[in-house]
Amino acid sequence: MSSQDEFHQDLCDDGGLDCSQTRKRRTCFGEYSQLDNNSDTSEITGMDTVLIFPRMETKLYKRRWLMLFIFSAYSMSNAFMWLQYSIIGNIFMRFYNIDSLAIDWLSMIFFLTYIPLILPVMWVLDNRGIRDVVVVGAAFNCIGAWIKTGTAHPGMFAMTLFGQFVCSIATVFILGIPSRLASLWFGQHEVSTACAVGVLGNQMGIAIGFLLPPILVPNVDDVDELAYYIRIMFYTSAGVATLIFILVVIVFQEKPELPPSQSQVQARSTPPEENSYMSSILRLLRNKSFMLLMVSYGLNVGCFYSISTLLNRMIIDQYPGEEVNAGRIGLTIVVAGMAGSLICGIWLDKTKTYKQTALAVYVLSLIGMVIYTFTLNLGYLWVVFVTAGTLGFFMTGYLPLGFEFAVELTYPESEGTSSGLLNCSAQIFGIIFTISQGKIIDRWGTFAGNIFLCIFLLIGSILTGLIKSDLRRQKANLQQAEVRTVSKATAELEGAVPPPALLKEGK
Repeated sequence: MSSQDEFHQDLCDDGGLDCSQTRKRRTCFGEYSQLDNNSDTSEITGMDTVLIFPRMETKLYKRRWLMLFIFSAYSMSNAFMWLQYSIIGNIFMRFYNIDSLAIDWLSMIFFLTYIPLILPVMWVLDNRGIRDVVVVGAAFNCIGAWIKTGTAHPGMFAMTLFGQFVCSIATVFILGIPSRLASLWFGQHEVSTACAVGVLGNQMGIAIGFLLPPILVPNVDDVDELAYYIRIMFYTSAGVATLIFILVVIVFQEKPELPPSQSQVQARSTPPEENSYMSSILRLLRNKSFMLLMVSYGLNVGCFYSISTLLNRMIIDQYPGEEVNAGRIGLTIVVAGMAGSLICGIWLDKTKTYKQTALAVYVLSLIGMVIYTFTLNLGYLWVVFVTAGTLGFFMTGYLPLGFEFAVELTYPESEGTSSGLLNCSAQIFGIIFTISQGKIIDRWGTFAGNIFLCIFLLIGSILTGLIKSDLRRQKANLQQAEVRTVSKATAELEGAVPPPALLKEGK
């Protein structure tokens, strides 16, 4: 007899029930209850309540913050490599003797790789767990970085593209992790903040990718001197990637011994056959609210990817010779977005107003894009800094908001699956927008290219307004909280053991 059966037998004996005349019934929380065949489920006694909802212990571990920090550092390293070429695209065009589209592909290779690989990586995440995914991704990130250290030569463009391709594979193992990591390690009142912090790591890498390359690789005329500076940048990023890989292998863990929230209690007790990979994807694709979110998220983040990739061209077109300031403007966009992400995460944990917040942030992103478009050519760099920061606060701040909204709409489906599909949509739109806006800029100028993005942000705002807010994860947590309250009260009256409250790890 299993421990679960012994537990039920003890309760039957203590409660005076005839277990031979009982039947097992699957509850909504993935546990089995024992009720008399003739009992009326609408009138459940105090003992019956204990039977339906057996003790479910949850605990928060202090090391959850260490797991989050390691993942954020790993994500930061990979995001830096995404932008280290495009933000000084004019320098690399001259160094490798290539055109602007080839430079754009050094960034877009990250989008293109993600699309075919996301489904098998989501399968690995669901079947092997988060640790294996993070370890493999960190390994690809490290290998790609070392490949690029040997490409600081004008004739090595093909090899540097291959190094970017290897690094782009690591991205597939990164983008879907924040919401999954937050759910596995953090309690219900901090899960949105934790997801926002996980996304912050990626944004920090983008910020460094905007800031450091223009400083490390100045626009000098001598090719040998330029190769020396490029080599320094490549070796620095490879060293950091190696250190992070070692940390991931030694320190990063799969999940805590006890679940952090009642929704995770339910997820752990659900049989694997009920959460098969393909059936989960099919259920998500039939979820109308999620499909609307997936398209609107792709439009917003695709616009951000296009702006990030083409920022150097946009700024140099209006302000020639300002490569360093182009990087600083990108830094401003991302740092403001990091603040927006963190504020959105804290706000969601406090209010749980997912749709209202998503719609407000989306509309404000549209307004920020319109203002940025009409002020870029005024001739004042300080104005561009202000408008770009405003745009970044809302557009980049939307990233963790979309992840958490998707988890709410699709619970109890895997967080990795929902976030993976969101990112797949973003990569598709990122490729479309980057190529299209680049062609528009070449033919009609920067203003027309930005108007092109404004139109799609307007469409995304409309789609966000059509989403039906069905917060399934919150409902599960609230139901468990109500049950625990009732169970505790009845247990105190009848002398039984109440369900344990949330525990926090002691010193």
